[in-house]
Amino acid sequence: MSEVSPGRTQTIVVWTAILASSMVFADGAIVTVAIPQMRESLQASLPEMQWITNAYALTLSAFLLLGGAAGDAYGLRRVFMIGIACFGLTSLWCGLSGSAGMLIAARTFQGIGGALLVPGSLALISAHFPKEARGKAIGTWAAASAIAAALGPILGGWLIDVGPWQAIFWINVPVAVLAFWLCWRQVPESPVSGQAAMDWLGAVLAVAALGLVAYGLTALGDRGSHRIVAVLLTLAGLALLGLFLRHEKRCVAPMMPLDLFRVSAFANVNVLTLLLYFALGGALFFLPTALIEAHGYSAAKAGSVFLPFTLVMAVLSRLGGVMADRFGTRLLLTVGPLVTGLSFALLAPAILHGGYWVAVVPAMTVMGLGMGITVAPLSTTVMNAVPDERIGVASGVNNAISRVAGLVAVAGLGIVATLGFRQAAAWARPDLADLFAQASFGARPPMAGLPPGPSGDVYATAMIGGFGLVALICAAAAMASAWFGYRSAQG
Repeated sequence: MSEVSPGRTQTIVVWTAILASSMVFADGAIVTVAIPQMRESLQASLPEMQWITNAYALTLSAFLLLGGAAGDAYGLRRVFMIGIACFGLTSLWCGLSGSAGMLIAARTFQGIGGALLVPGSLALISAHFPKEARGKAIGTWAAASAIAAALGPILGGWLIDVGPWQAIFWINVPVAVLAFWLCWRQVPESPVSGQAAMDWLGAVLAVAALGLVAYGLTALGDRGSHRIVAVLLTLAGLALLGLFLRHEKRCVAPMMPLDLFRVSAFANVNVLTLLLYFALGGALFFLPTALIEAHGYSAAKAGSVFLPFTLVMAVLSRLGGVMADRFGTRLLLTVGPLVTGLSFALLAPAILHGGYWVAVVPAMTVMGLGMGITVAPLSTTVMNAVPDERIGVASGVNNAISRVAGLVAVAGLGIVATLGFRQAAAWARPDLADLFAQASFGARPPMAGLPPGPSGDVYATAMIGGFGLVALICAAAAMASAWFGYRSAQG
């Protein structure tokens, strides 16, 4: 590795973190844009499509905790590079998948690669910047990562419109190669803590607990499943989650040290993260499908609705980091979630209208405004709440909670989306209520042979109703998170 000046090293660290983490951030949005095409190509059900997203979110959220601890124990740079390599290889596997089952398996392992990669991106920045400069550096990372992520859904939507959906995963491979090379050649290793014990039992308990909860919630929304079994699986997952917390309390080297939550700022900012990213993950998962199915958007056009959100967030994230360093984070972590919640409430009438420029883009711009003034202060609060030697695990915990929130949102809100879908269809065409009672959100029931009438519109109305109900629940969750932002912030 060549010798470079400290200032240049810091710049390289930031941009290496941006390249690597942008793959993970873009991946979720790209997949949501591809859902209708993948569902048709793979002949997959709504629960299978939820699992294509949730298999990734499950291992990502569970192993993020272990990934943060691994970076502290074995070296941030080393673990970060392993994560980049795993993510690139499993992205190739995803692109070669020819069935829903194979894609779910590939996404499971892709999540593990992301879990090693994500904590390292923020932790490397924190390790190479003093506390007084972290806010600006994290803001730069958030802004540039958002720009890169914004291009992902647009490029992915274009690829889906002109070629096979598998190509949305192949675009990760060259990015992974570049990020790996840059880290290998230019980024110095950080000191390790010397604590080599890894909490494998905790990781297994976390995966089992979250997997059962997600499976149970997903099954509850599937008409063909046994509801009692689904409820029992959900309860079993919650019981295992309790065992996980008990194990973490007693473990010598826990991957999620519960003593971190004794710090008020750390505890409250993670509750904010849970509620806010539940709302964000749920709304953005169902949004592209609603636009494509209800209003005939192309995949590229549906992907482009993420652009105003991410660009505004990118511009404001850097400003938010500077403001956090200068003025503290209380105001930003209170107003930001409230504005974000307002944007989710605006999405309900926006999807009803369907207009790109007059309805959807303004709502997504407001969402970018809210998240843009929240993300950098949130990350800065997490990092500054713990000692320097624990920034890796703290980053892992916060990132894991954001992913768990998205996992629960996609699994649980599928029930809400389908309920709203069926109810809206019943209101619009009572004579078709029985037909739509057999269908789920995003699955058009057979309409052939029906009597004349506005039957062509009822599916669009059902999709609008399903998404509208989801959007309102997401708005309530985001606004509730503002209280915890107020309590977590420092002056």
